[in-house]
Amino acid sequence: MNKFHRWVHGNWSVPVTSGALIAISFAIKWLGEGAANIRVGPQWWLDAGAHATHTGGAFPLGDVFMLAAAVVAGYGIVAKAIRALTARVVGIDLLVSVAAIGAVIVGNFWEAAAVTFLFAIGHALEAATLNKTRSALAELVAVAPDSAVVMRDGEQQEIPAGQVRMGEVVLVKNGAKVPVDGKVVAGTGALDEASITGESIPVEKVEGDEVFAGTVSRGGFLQVVATGIGADTTLARIIHRVEEAQDAKAKTQAFIDRFSRWYTPAVMVLALVAGLVSGDVVLALTLLVIGCPGALVISIPVAIVAGIGRAARNGILIKGGEYLETSAKISAVAVDKTGTLTEGRPELTDVVVLDPALDRREVLRWAAAAESGSEHPLARPILDTAHAEGVGPQGVPAAVTPVPGKGIVSEVDGRRVLIGNAPLLEQYGIAETAEASRAAQGLAAAGRTPMIVAVDDTAIGVVAVADQIRQDAPEMVARLHRAGVEKVVMLTGDTRLVAEAVGKATGIDEIHASLLPEDKLDVVTQLQRVGHTVAMVGDGVNDAPALATANIGVAMGAAGSAVAVETADIALMGDNLLKLPEGIGLAKRTVSVMRQNIAIALVTVVLLLAGVFAGGVTMSVGMLVHEASVLVVIVNAMRLLRKTAESTATPRSGRTSTPAAQLMNA
Repeated sequence: MNKFHRWVHGNWSVPVTSGALIAISFAIKWLGEGAANIRVGPQWWLDAGAHATHTGGAFPLGDVFMLAAAVVAGYGIVAKAIRALTARVVGIDLLVSVAAIGAVIVGNFWEAAAVTFLFAIGHALEAATLNKTRSALAELVAVAPDSAVVMRDGEQQEIPAGQVRMGEVVLVKNGAKVPVDGKVVAGTGALDEASITGESIPVEKVEGDEVFAGTVSRGGFLQVVATGIGADTTLARIIHRVEEAQDAKAKTQAFIDRFSRWYTPAVMVLALVAGLVSGDVVLALTLLVIGCPGALVISIPVAIVAGIGRAARNGILIKGGEYLETSAKISAVAVDKTGTLTEGRPELTDVVVLDPALDRREVLRWAAAAESGSEHPLARPILDTAHAEGVGPQGVPAAVTPVPGKGIVSEVDGRRVLIGNAPLLEQYGIAETAEASRAAQGLAAAGRTPMIVAVDDTAIGVVAVADQIRQDAPEMVARLHRAGVEKVVMLTGDTRLVAEAVGKATGIDEIHASLLPEDKLDVVTQLQRVGHTVAMVGDGVNDAPALATANIGVAMGAAGSAVAVETADIALMGDNLLKLPEGIGLAKRTVSVMRQNIAIALVTVVLLLAGVFAGGVTMSVGMLVHEASVLVVIVNAMRLLRKTAESTATPRSGRTSTPAAQLMNA
């Protein structure tokens, strides 16, 4: 009973029933004169049109079934048209309704049945194929976990995933879905994070690592403390974002919607004028049918749904149709160096001793003592190395004074310690800095970030840190160029020499170094001023002004950031740089499909109009071609759901081997 109920209310019940009635009508006529001439009904039906040739005062039985087929298929169409009219919307359903009712009035029951039947079957096929274009969202919903195993009162309890409380310890066993966002507090394991990041290779998880709801354990046993549950999980935010994005309209779609509001009434006026001038009612009704802008109306949204769905499946969240359309126009990409082109985990590479009375350990000890009160990212590798070599500082300096753009000044054991660049030493009146400057320049030329260390009035050494270039950075730049991006620009606060070394290793087109956050904004504005559509890739903190000003702001590694998922124009869920050119390439393909669909829709209408006036195109033929064009548009958009070679490619293993990278890694 439930199956029958679902079928009755499903997409196919109406076209199947209508089709069966049409088949019965033809069967009755094919049986012969005796069956075909069984007539029922009042005389006025016969006098209304072509069927008046019958001599009896009854209605042919075959036509009864044909009329029933038109009523079954057309009832829902007429109901929709009336609802639309009450909302002051003149849509496709009204055109089909008027044409079908008119065909019935003039006695052309076959045309009425054919038009409504084809429209109904087209609607069912559209619904089925549109569901396919939304398959990415369905897949995301499907990976949402149903249950969780938690520790309560010292025992394992299996409960619905929605009942897990914040702070509870969840057990993730081999093959199970992670039910919450959280941190690993014990155990090791490998998780398939494809549903979040689009990467199919399992990721090893150990104590302290983040995990996300909807990921699947491929081995091991993890104990996870819940930090995000229910609607606060990354997976839930992704699903919400994709739902919104697929419904958001592109500028082209908004134009098509406005166009349709004028186009549909115009078709009705054209049909009325043609009927009055020619005196041919059938011609007017045929114009109504073939003028349906169905393929045109659906051409944009179906492409957007498919494109955004494909991107989401690959771990690329695009905020909506407008942003997808803008992404297809990107001609310049601005990237931050640290954490984007480089790993973002600098290490101490050099300790150059300038004072012959000291050794490496003494220079490192003074540098670490000065940096122990600093919050600068480059302080951490110095401190880590000092602790590893047994010269780590105890406590913090008596005073620490940051000097923006130059370094810091600390008071350690009653002595003044400076660590920074040559202008810092000059500002504090330290002479004899030529040797320190030469050493710093040599290190910078090798791609390292140098810091001169001075105690009181003497430069005692130079320490240098370096960040590894990401293995996929050169390939990302190359793929961006292949995707049609004219210029890839590096924006960094690091020194010119360091930036040039990274730029040479990665193939960057243009380098802007020693920038403050407001300077990055100026560069982005300048690129826009000369005509570029700019995408900015950054961490969203010190790059915030530039990200907000760029045409498209891109957040990397957004899986752990609720803010990035909700606010970024494009959020790359994983930490794979190659997702950026993949996303831009997908946006360009989507816009190309949108244009193809518009062309298919318009050419179909023009050819059908020409066919009507030239003769040979009937209402049923027009509706058949119209529905075929709608399906062609949908199938064309569904091509976007296929995986491309670049979407399945993985970053090359191993460090980049370019000369500059070798210098940095030396």
